[in-house]
Amino acid sequence: MTLSAMFATHPTAGSATGFAPQEVLRACIEACTACAETCTACADACLAEPGLEHLRQCIRRNLDCADLCHAAGRIATRQVGDNVEVIRAAVAACMRACETCAAECGEHAGMHEHCRLCAQTCESCAKACRAVLEQVH
Repeated sequence: MTLSAMFATHPTAGSATGFAPQEVLRACIEACTACAETCTACADACLAEPGLEHLRQCIRRNLDCADLCHAAGRIATRQVGDNVEVIRAAVAACMRACETCAAECGEHAGMHEHCRLCAQTCESCAKACRAVLEQVH
């Protein structure tokens, strides 16, 4: 089952005011989910690296980003009612965490492929979050 199918079958489909278009919101939710998974996997891979002392901050940023992406994706999935302020705050926090994590992982990308992939995923998620923030009033 895809998120698009769930949104299409929702009794209030398309009726919420102040929300981003469903395709923009769906892309953000999917990016948040992928980013949460990738950041968690990157943190785990960092923990397995020899001499992980230089990766401590990366692990912290990975885990913070994963938690914020997970929360933002869950909040943005809810279609009933009007809670635009909370959605904006969650998506904005997710975007900022993704930007920070992408920068940190980018510093290790030359040494660790998992960090390179994580930085790319974080950049994509930040872009998807930005698109929602531009649309939500």
